[in-house]
Amino acid sequence: MPISLYNSLSRRIEPFAPLDPSRVTVYLCGPTVYNYVHIGNARGPVVFDVLVKLLRRHYPKVIYARNITDVDDKINTAAIEQGVPIGQITSRFTQAYREDMAELGIAPPDVEPHATAHIGQIIAMIQTLIQSGHAYEAESHVLFDVASYAAYGALSGRDTDELIAGARVEVAPYKKNPTDFVLWKPSTPELPGWDSPWGRGRPGWHIECSAMTAAHLGETIDIHAGGVDLQFPHHENEIAQSTCAHGGKVFARWWLHNGMLTFEGRKMSKSLGNVLHVHELLKQHPHEALRLLLLRGHYRQPLDWSDAAIAQAISTLDGWYRVLRELGDIAVDVTQPLPVPERLEAALCDDMNTPQALAELSLLADAARQTPSPATKAALLGGGATLGLLQQDAEAWFKQASGSDVDAQRVETLLEERRAARAARDFARADAIRNELTAMGVAIEDGTQGTRWSVAKH
Repeated sequence: MPISLYNSLSRRIEPFAPLDPSRVTVYLCGPTVYNYVHIGNARGPVVFDVLVKLLRRHYPKVIYARNITDVDDKINTAAIEQGVPIGQITSRFTQAYREDMAELGIAPPDVEPHATAHIGQIIAMIQTLIQSGHAYEAESHVLFDVASYAAYGALSGRDTDELIAGARVEVAPYKKNPTDFVLWKPSTPELPGWDSPWGRGRPGWHIECSAMTAAHLGETIDIHAGGVDLQFPHHENEIAQSTCAHGGKVFARWWLHNGMLTFEGRKMSKSLGNVLHVHELLKQHPHEALRLLLLRGHYRQPLDWSDAAIAQAISTLDGWYRVLRELGDIAVDVTQPLPVPERLEAALCDDMNTPQALAELSLLADAARQTPSPATKAALLGGGATLGLLQQDAEAWFKQASGSDVDAQRVETLLEERRAARAARDFARADAIRNELTAMGVAIEDGTQGTRWSVAKH
């Protein structure tokens, strides 16, 4: 089944064909680790986690890199404010990021390059750009000469004048042109820095990704991914410096960009007070519900976060897990790979159409409910696995407490007392116990298989 992906560079959906089918390369721009990441930062990792899983089903080897930016002015500011070395800031929030992504069901990348571990490669790439006439030194800075690369602007589809007008371009007297961007900049004593041919300094943001990509994946890669907000200037600059450093070779053959996440129709920003950190949301909501919400819209389109949206995600998962709960007595051989439902796979092969894939998952749940069998249960579980959903035991899903503390042992004790009260026809006591459970945030359901309980989720 062929995979087709929308290429931001060509602005069309193209059949995906890797440069080397035995070694598919994917790079995703990772976080700048100075604080906890917000939920919008998690959309790309979730979406492209599904993509990497898809590629692994189709190709024998996929090398997936997601970098860590651990030298940056925001990090420097945080370190100075707290009076600690930048490493103390970056190590803390790198670990927090890894843990948050793992909670969202995101598999770790094959390679996780850190910018500070690639200073040598960065300096070497800058030297190559200077020698080839694409960069110049000015007042202890090294800048990329945008005029030296005729194709600059191809990714964003705007000419240089429009790019200047539409972006915050740093104007400095040492620049030849306003669009020229920094490859290396000097560091004052209180800032982190490394010795270089241009003096003690640190790299610009854009050059870091180019150097790390080349070091781990090669001069030409198959897929470069990231948020649409990185298209300009970050990805535009990556293309320019990488292409010029590598003698005109194509840098990335496919560019994939996920849309932004809004909060009830408005952009997330600190000034509006609507920045939602993944670290806190994971304490408030079921982790799979967050993942489902991030997949419910097509990855290229904007996606809105709201209380209603997360409630709908929880409700949807409740329905699917209720089917699995009903099929609890039906065994599935988990020692064998779960089946990948063909229609769901086709949706993912069609430019990662996760909304259609989720619709197919709902149909699989309906089929399993109507025709309970090992095959229909396995298809539902297999379909969920392709999206990183339905990864929990059904009973555990209903008994997890998000944002509250529910004593499971106390619940079981009360249910046993209720069973005894009903057997003794003490219905007043049985009702009182139900009310007590309700007050605890526990819902109970009497059925042919006995009484089951679940925790109200937020």
